[in-house]
Amino acid sequence: MDTPANPTTLISLPIEGMSCASCVGRVEAALKKVDGVEQVVVNLATERADIHSRNPDASALIQAIENAGYQVSSQTRELNIEGMSCASCVGRVERALQAVTGVTRVSVNLATERATVEGSADSQTLIDAINQAGYQASVNQPAGGQDDQQTARKDAERLGLQRDLSFAALFTLPLFIIEMGGHFIPAIHHWLANTIGTQTSWLIQFVLASLVLFGPGLRFFRHGIPALLRAAPDMNSLVVLGTSAAWGYSVIATFFSGLLPTGTANVYFEAAAVIVTLILLGRLLEARAKGRTSQAIQRLVGLQPKTARVQRDGQIVELPISAVVDGDLLEVRPGERLPVDGEVLDGSSYVDESMISGEPVPVAKQAGDSLVGGTINQQGTLTLRATAVGGDTVLSQIIRMVEQAQGSKLPIQTLVDKVTLWFVPAVMAAAALTFMVWLIAGPTPALSFALVNAVAVLIIACPCAMGLATPTSIMVGTGRGAEMGILFRKGEALQSLKDAAVVALDKTGTLTAGQPTLTDLEVSNGFQEDEVLALVAAAESRSEHPLARAIVAAASQRQLTIPAVSQFESVTGFGIAAHVNGQPVHIGADRYMLQLGIDISSFAGSATRLGDEGKSPLYAAIDGRLAAIIAVADPIKADTPAAIQALHQLGLKVAMITGDNQRTADVIARQLGIDEVVAEVLPQGKVDAVTQLKQRYGQLAFVGDGINDAPALAHADIGIAIGSGTDIAIEAADVVLMSGSLQGVPNAIALSQSTLRNIKQNLFWAFAYNSALIPLAAGALYPAFGLLLSPVFAAAAMALSSVFVLANALRLRRFSAPATITGA
Repeated sequence: MDTPANPTTLISLPIEGMSCASCVGRVEAALKKVDGVEQVVVNLATERADIHSRNPDASALIQAIENAGYQVSSQTRELNIEGMSCASCVGRVERALQAVTGVTRVSVNLATERATVEGSADSQTLIDAINQAGYQASVNQPAGGQDDQQTARKDAERLGLQRDLSFAALFTLPLFIIEMGGHFIPAIHHWLANTIGTQTSWLIQFVLASLVLFGPGLRFFRHGIPALLRAAPDMNSLVVLGTSAAWGYSVIATFFSGLLPTGTANVYFEAAAVIVTLILLGRLLEARAKGRTSQAIQRLVGLQPKTARVQRDGQIVELPISAVVDGDLLEVRPGERLPVDGEVLDGSSYVDESMISGEPVPVAKQAGDSLVGGTINQQGTLTLRATAVGGDTVLSQIIRMVEQAQGSKLPIQTLVDKVTLWFVPAVMAAAALTFMVWLIAGPTPALSFALVNAVAVLIIACPCAMGLATPTSIMVGTGRGAEMGILFRKGEALQSLKDAAVVALDKTGTLTAGQPTLTDLEVSNGFQEDEVLALVAAAESRSEHPLARAIVAAASQRQLTIPAVSQFESVTGFGIAAHVNGQPVHIGADRYMLQLGIDISSFAGSATRLGDEGKSPLYAAIDGRLAAIIAVADPIKADTPAAIQALHQLGLKVAMITGDNQRTADVIARQLGIDEVVAEVLPQGKVDAVTQLKQRYGQLAFVGDGINDAPALAHADIGIAIGSGTDIAIEAADVVLMSGSLQGVPNAIALSQSTLRNIKQNLFWAFAYNSALIPLAAGALYPAFGLLLSPVFAAAAMALSSVFVLANALRLRRFSAPATITGA
């Protein structure tokens, strides 16, 4: 039986690699050898080990498991946290979670009211740790899954604040008029003195202030007093100390005035009530502003239909979206949003995919085409097979990316957290020092002066604004980015992107369309363009070369009839030969024509022009006569030149890294004004090129779209993936451009710069404001100017600080690419 002096601790670890009962035995044997372990239960079905140990050293336990040949899996969990009110709360929650065995990394966000925890600890253990720290926690559902529940909780919180504020204001207004009206308007003072008298006035103020303090103000006591008892004071503790001191002193002056020194019997009931009312007002404004910071997520979640029409037992039935499974057949009518990702089985329509691509033009869909959940079916009825549901849909992944970015902690926040963790205790010490200085050295009545100034210090220095300064800007900035098709997969990229000195770009699929296209076709005298193209396409239809496919595609687009082919031959290193409709057709480079004895001098000018454009000309001969010169190239995207120009306007160097030949790369670089070219490189060569460019210029962002770009994306300081690229490239990136447009790169950098500028403005305001007003509240100006800051004005100033930070962060919702970037 455990003794209280040395009890055992239960540690639960998830284990990977167990496949049979003998694995269980090995893990149990390894764990029992660890010092302090009393009991071990390893479950093969749940793949967990429950360990009772008197020495809860998780690292030793994990090491023992790994030495036995198995792995302890690290999981990332998101928890919703209720009860955090300021930056010091964030620090306490983080410390409570970091103390949990098995936790490797913690990030707590005040604006989103969430904690992201990495490690092997289970959710319930984490929740218990948060509850013991004085807050409430629950597991966050992925991809907005509990959006309705969380929205309802937020709405209830706002309604509660509105109710409490109305109640507080109702009783604070007459109290303020009775007390402060007499100070500002002598007629009111004389009327009160001659009618109800000073003592009765104080009794009325006592009743009104008590109703406010222990009615709406009770919320501060519920959180503030337990925090004080845990020696972990927060914003609520400051409010409780300040209002209780003002109210308690006034109660003594009203009912036990003989206990106070002569001349010090004054009441400050109105200060206690007004402080509560103003802070409730600030909290309500803050709650409303917080709601607006997360509107981007709410809009994304709103794109998910709640129900779907599904075929079940030969009938179309309407089911909740959660009931749809992979392989289900669904019917989507015109004007409806697609409930899940899928593949068209029957029907044709146009689908508005602007939420994914940013392109306003609807996309034609027919049997075999893929569909993305959340997009809008515009015309015909579609029958589709579900290929991804729930958290696996593209929209859910986008929501998850945005949530992760919004909940992340930027490097700039680390210093803020260190400061704010000790800020509240420092404020309490400053208030205590203020009280003692005024009590000892202040004018008569010293006790009253000491009390008023100490309360002012307690109230004005609340670190709410400090805690909100960074996360609110991140929330709004990443949300605005999502609306623009810029997804920050990692919040850190939001800070590091602004420091980029060079942007390195892959060519194919990034600068260019990534799909070879017939760009030039010039025929000799006596030949018709369509006739030549049909014959050439027929010959090329037997070839697997990408250039051949581009020629065949061009003929199909012109709806040309492709004749039958016979005697097809591929001449390695030269070209192809075939008989089409009985006519010999030869297609190849200039050396092939020379080998055939065909003069190509008539196209000498065209060949030079194509070479200067970075295109490799091909020639076609029909019946032994030169018929045409052809060029196939990967065309530059229409918006690429403007994007390169915008990057230069932002003061960045632009480099191109490509596997293509040097001549083609140099031509494209000249056309686009690219500063540096690295050509003819393999995927590993791209990583080397990234390293060299980083050494030369500094912070580097790499933009790519293909599987071969993934190593370079991961190696760059910031990896930016074109959203139309491969999943592997997107997974390796820090930022994803959903539209596939390179214009998103300068937009993302500009958004990063604006967001970090906004954060610095918020931090300056929060720190400078608090730091400047604490001496003022303490009475530093009184000796020279006779000025003191009333606790009432201190409360208003404190509320204004948080509201200012939130309002400033919300300005990012109006961010748009500067005119120099859009070309406007």
